[in-house]
Amino acid sequence: MYKKIISIFLLASLFGSFLVKESNAQSAELIGGNLLNGAVTGASLGVATMGLQNSSNLTPLRIGLGSGILAGAGLAIYDIATLPPGQQFFISGTFNDGTNTSVIILLDTFYGAVLGGALGTAVILITNSSLLDGLQYGTSAGAWLGFGFGLIDSFALAERNRDYMSNNLGNRTALFELNSNNTRINIGEPGLFGYNDFTSSVVDFKIQPTINLLSIRSQF
Repeated sequence: MYKKIISIFLLASLFGSFLVKESNAQSAELIGGNLLNGAVTGASLGVATMGLQNSSNLTPLRIGLGSGILAGAGLAIYDIATLPPGQQFFISGTFNDGTNTSVIILLDTFYGAVLGGALGTAVILITNSSLLDGLQYGTSAGAWLGFGFGLIDSFALAERNRDYMSNNLGNRTALFELNSNNTRINIGEPGLFGYNDFTSSVVDFKIQPTINLLSIRSQF
């Protein structure tokens, strides 16, 4: 008897954990992605600080890594809180698209480092100075500038799920649309129906709102 109860309990637990896993898969993905990206961004900024200070002290790297993990956790909470129910999280930044906010910041930081390194190298070549110094300071400064732009990009310039949903709804003429070459099929399209009313002694033209269940338009 006890074995049956334990077996039923275990099966119920496994089934319940599967459901929880399915329902929280998106949240787990957001948390893991933001934590990882935050850690990499923080570590990169720590190395960039070491480069600007021209120091081998690992304290900036340690602080950057820890701060990045904390920032990633905060971004994960923010993404989960702003995610519309039943939607896949998506963000479109100035240069990149991603499935969490931190990836926009990380990639902008990386692009800033690459651009800074290139500009630093160009200046060094013109002034005939040390190439390594140009790469070091240019890449380090570019990483911080890219990080700053990434913050602006992700929170002020980027479009998120709600922006896409509102744009799509605003541009639609029907509940469901299917466009293929020269043919457009609309399901649930709002419209207006006009007719002459002869019920009274005076003929009256009336207009009523309608819903077209199926509308097919083709161009030849």
